[in-house]
Amino acid sequence: MALTALLFACPMRLDLFLKLSRLCPRRTVAQKLCDAGFVLLNARVAKSAHEVRAGDEITIRTTSSETVARVTAVPAARNVSRREAKTLVEIIGQKDLELES
Repeated sequence: MALTALLFACPMRLDLFLKLSRLCPRRTVAQKLCDAGFVLLNARVAKSAHEVRAGDEITIRTTSSETVARVTAVPAARNVSRREAKTLVEIIGQKDLELES
């Protein structure tokens, strides 16, 4: 798949994008995080069916960390190689959350 095909693709579901970009290991994990309110899209809580476009900012919160990534490209296909997955997002920030005692 050419990089130009990645740049001019149509919008994609958030849960599928999280899986393809390797931000989440499986689509079901991405759906559960979205349903629980742990995924923010452009600083708003997002459902798993929300459309992702290039330039969007995704924040994923888990019990131990918070990752902020900017979408650089949306793939046209549902299969993305590991090398191409790295070009889909740019990690802006990642921090470990301190556990309260």
